[in-house]
Amino acid sequence: MAFLASDHPGSASALADLEQRYGRVSPRHADVLVVLGGDGFMLHILHEHADLGLPVFGMRLGDVGFLMNRYEPDALTERVQAARRVELNPLRMTAGDLDGHEHAAVAINEVSLLRQTNQAAHLKILVNDRERVEKLVADGALVATAAGSTAYNLSAHGPILPLGTEAVVLTPISPFRPRRWQGAILPASAVVRFEVLQPERRPVSATADYDEFRNVAWVEVRQHEEIRHRLLFDPEHSLEERILNEQFLS
Repeated sequence: MAFLASDHPGSASALADLEQRYGRVSPRHADVLVVLGGDGFMLHILHEHADLGLPVFGMRLGDVGFLMNRYEPDALTERVQAARRVELNPLRMTAGDLDGHEHAAVAINEVSLLRQTNQAAHLKILVNDRERVEKLVADGALVATAAGSTAYNLSAHGPILPLGTEAVVLTPISPFRPRRWQGAILPASAVVRFEVLQPERRPVSATADYDEFRNVAWVEVRQHEEIRHRLLFDPEHSLEERILNEQFLS
């Protein structure tokens, strides 16, 4: 097991304790990555080590730990061996800016478009090359995976998606027009294209998790078929159960 710790208070001592108990090995020579921190650090590790294709077992030391198991240093080898595996495909974002440059990034949680100024964003939305929203007037819009549906999407009043639905969620952010449009649940295979209307007057940025590109003219979002993250959870704390529980919180 390779242990990777965030800068959260207590992580250094937890890292030292675990490496003393179970040994120290680099990620490239490991069979599993054990991540110590919160959800933000977990996302960072998944991005940084996606090329290894290793299963990842997280233990919560940060403030938010939706993707993390409880922190318990004892019998960790047995916990990892008994863990339940959840496989997640991220999103692939391609964006073109006003200077004609094209950018690409990967999102495990969501791809979001946000207005850059006090002017509301005007967005045309196409799904599989068919226009679905002629003009969305809003602070922006996002496309979230099932794992990311409890993050920014939830705060934007989007629906929570249980894993296994093979779907993504398209959610407007503070929409003004159309007034009654709440968003949509789409097949995971859907290709969502945003075209920015009046981009010089109403500039928009596009963000894939923590990679941001400003002054975009268009953005396409689709499932990334070549990358598949493998997360490990204690059987009594599966990600599906956490997503289910979130829907009943007040």
